[in-house]
Amino acid sequence: MSGAIRQRIVDEVSKARTFDRAARRLRDGMRVHAFEADGAAVFSGRWVKALEQRTRQDGFHALNDWDGKADRFNDDIIPVEVANFVERMIRPADAGRARAALAILLDYYFMHLLGLLALRAWDEGDADRNLGEVTRLLRRLQDAEGSGQVFARDAEGLIIIATSHFEPDIAAYDRLLERVRRLGTEHRVNLAAAHAAILGCHLRFGLEVTCASNLRALRDDNVPDYPWLCEAVATLLEAYAAAAAKGDASGRRRMSEAILLGLTPDPDALLGPDPPAALAGCQEQRDRLREIFAAHRPLLLDDFEAHRPEPSAYSPFSFTFNFPHNLVKGIVVDAAFRGAPWPLSLDDLVTALPKTPELDLGRRSLATTLMGYALASPDTIRGRPHPAIVCDPAAGSRAFESIVRRLS
Repeated sequence: MSGAIRQRIVDEVSKARTFDRAARRLRDGMRVHAFEADGAAVFSGRWVKALEQRTRQDGFHALNDWDGKADRFNDDIIPVEVANFVERMIRPADAGRARAALAILLDYYFMHLLGLLALRAWDEGDADRNLGEVTRLLRRLQDAEGSGQVFARDAEGLIIIATSHFEPDIAAYDRLLERVRRLGTEHRVNLAAAHAAILGCHLRFGLEVTCASNLRALRDDNVPDYPWLCEAVATLLEAYAAAAAKGDASGRRRMSEAILLGLTPDPDALLGPDPPAALAGCQEQRDRLREIFAAHRPLLLDDFEAHRPEPSAYSPFSFTFNFPHNLVKGIVVDAAFRGAPWPLSLDDLVTALPKTPELDLGRRSLATTLMGYALASPDTIRGRPHPAIVCDPAAGSRAFESIVRRLS
């Protein structure tokens, strides 16, 4: 993760006369997980294939995307696919912009390797310590010595990105969840805060677009997501109760936003008397969730009001999307196209906190940019074209009003 090493790799591939040739050289190094500079090896990822094989045995293809039309995983890893796209679509006008694009693509590749390491945190030693080490490496990757592109805030965010595309072995998500339950409080809360918000936005897209407001269809189509959503909201409610006991208003505010986002698509699944079949194995977590919610309901309803969408400000209630990892792809492609990194991650798009003018402008700009790409290349959903990313303030206000009214 040394910035100096990554700069040497970019120097080496930039010796090519044109940007497309430089992108191909970078892509070739990604394929074999090895890079050289001035004839000497500067990175050797011989360990990658072994850890990738273990991860596939666990049921996850952390480096390869699923092709829904061909009904199979793509042969190339995701960073190579994105490099291929950039090579075809981008023709930087100047050397500085070309170099920035190559640096962003290289960091995107290393981000995937860190995601793979995060999924192996339970292999040996202390999983909490291992995830802390991955977070340290991620921060090194995203420091000022690299491209400047931000992908995630911590190792927990990398786990979400690495597991957010389609996997045929849906039981893999249950097995991973059992591992997550053995983590310490800090890592579980970090994962829950990001996951509840991301799943809330993702499932609301599914309800409104993919399933045409058919709640039963949403539940049937997202069976692996419901146990994770239940675990996340239960974990956040425990953290919320602890923050309330300590008089920690800032902690309550952070937790309450993610809790509300997680509840928005299907509150009856978590709080109602009749849970969906997908939560059959989560009775303990669901009972705990309902108990804490009931005990803190008046305070929660007061805190929820702090997250009411404002017409002139960014709100995650206005943001819905299909697959989260495609958001990261879109961010990377746009950054490479402009030759300028986005200092915002997937995590930053599913919260309005902290509220500053700079972050608000950045979130609004990034969300509308991603929606622009989605509108230009819509998916075919239920036989009709529809953008896979939507930022709609009016819909966000309606969603907020609806969930607060129901919880009240």
